[in-house]
Formats: sequence, structure tokens, C-alpha cells
Amino acid sequence: MAERPAGSIYDLGYRRYEGVRLGRRHAILALYIHGLRSAFGIGRRTQSKLFPIGLALLAFIPATIQLGIAAIAADRIEIVKAEDYYGYVEMILALFAAAVAPELVGRDQRTRTLSLYFSRAVARRDYAAARLGALITVMLALTLLPQTVLFAGRGLASNDLPSFFRDEADQIAPIVVTAVLISVLVAAVGVAVAAQTPRRVYATVTILAMFVVPLAIASAIVNITDGEGTGFALLLSPFHLMDGLTKWVFSVTPEPMSDLAIAGLGGWLYGVGVAAWVAACVWFFVRRIDRVAA
Repeated sequence: MAERPAGSIYDLGYRRYEGVRLGRRHAILALYIHGLRSAFGIGRRTQSKLFPIGLALLAFIPATIQLGIAAIAADRIEIVKAEDYYGYVEMILALFAAAVAPELVGRDQRTRTLSLYFSRAVARRDYAAARLGALITVMLALTLLPQTVLFAGRGLASNDLPSFFRDEADQIAPIVVTAVLISVLVAAVGVAVAAQTPRRVYATVTILAMFVVPLAIASAIVNITDGEGTGFALLLSPFHLMDGLTKWVFSVTPEPMSDLAIAGLGGWLYGVGVAAWVAACVWFFVRRIDRVAA
């Protein structure tokens, strides 16, 4: 009888994980932190970092200019005011959202990693909350941090720092409120659009269009009709909402002949408009995440 060739059998099976299971809360936190890193291209090649970090630095330019002027002329000259700051950087905010939002929610669809997330402790709503929270946080880096630098720099350049803070303390709450609300608005628009398609170019262009096209249309309508019954068109424009909300929170009258002045809407309407936009965008975002194939 011929001898059968000898062989060896190896157990190539996976070992069962026996470590500590951190659970759902830690999984959501991990997704959130991963979103913060992805927003600025951390952990990826250098080219992925240039655009978001460059835009973030551009958002600080008005504050830097004002600080330089304050250092020379103390607080006698104020070119960049807190209530006008977002008018300088609103396009930067839109560009940042257009660049980062597709990276946060579109890449997972392109690489088909959603099934990996949803197979464990993370629910679909958890994923949506983590991604939206991450984008809101990085947007605050472009809204609240420059305003904080501007405020602190003006105080340090003043002749009497305690007196400056006593006189300007009432500006702190409006600065924080407007920064948070504008960050939430821009982030909500960004993720709502970016979640609809895994194609980054399409998402980027559409996000920019959501900011720029309504701005042009609403401004044209209000100016052509002199705001007679058409002022509500500004509520369809995120940029006008940001401007109107800021003026309302800071209790500042809009500049004469500006779109806000011509429209003549009550400031509280811009607050309602921001809330409506955020609610609608979050609904579209969550609805898409609930239905997207994992």
C-alpha cells in the first residue's frame, strides 16, 4: 500500500476578542474625533491639509489686521467690528463647509465603510450626530476663535484692561451666540447636501451653490421691488440670514441701502429663518443616513 503524503493542519481561525468593550458612547466619541481629524486632513497626505488649514488661517486675517492697528493706535481706530466680522469671512465659511463636509460624510459612502460602522454599537442616528457635531466644532474654529482673538487683542491693546472688560463685557454673549448659531447653520447645510451623493465634486459645487445662488436671487428681488412685500426673500438666503441674525443679536441697525435695510424685516425673523434652515437641513441629513445603503 502506497504511503500517503504527510501534512500539517494549522488553525488559522481568529481569536475571539476578550478585552474590554467600551460600548456605544465610546464609539460615537471615536467617530466624532475621527471627524475632527479628517476635517483638517490629519493622518492623510500633505495636500489634504493645505486647503482646510489655509481657509482656517484666512478666517483670522481680519482679526489680525485689527490687532495690528490696535497695537499702533490703541483702541482709537476700529476697522473690524465684532458685528461685521462674519461679513468678511462668510465666503470662507461656505468654502470650508464645501471642502470638508463631503470628506466627512461622502467618503464613507464612497469607500463603503458605513456597513462596518452600523454592524456594531453605532446606530445610524449616532453616526449622523457624530459627523454633524464634528463639523460644527471645526466651524467654531473659524467663527468663535477669531472673534475671541479680536476681543482679547483689543483688550490687551487698551490703556486700561479692567475698564475695557467692564465696558465691553456685554459683547461676549452676542459673540458666542452668533458664532454658535452661524456654525450650526453652515455645518447643517454642508452635511445635508454632502450626504446626498458620494461624489465629492458634485457635493462641493452644490454646497457652494446653496450659499451663492440664493444670495444673488434674494438680493435682486429685494432691490428690484424696493423691498415692497418681497423682503421675506432674504430668509431663503443663508448669507442674508447670517448677516441679519448678527445685526439682531448685536442690536445693530443695518447699513442704509443694504439689502437688510431695504427689506425692513424684524430681526427676530432672521432667528426664525436660521432655526428653520437648520431644522430642515438636519432632517434631510438624518433621512439620508437612515436610508442610504450600508
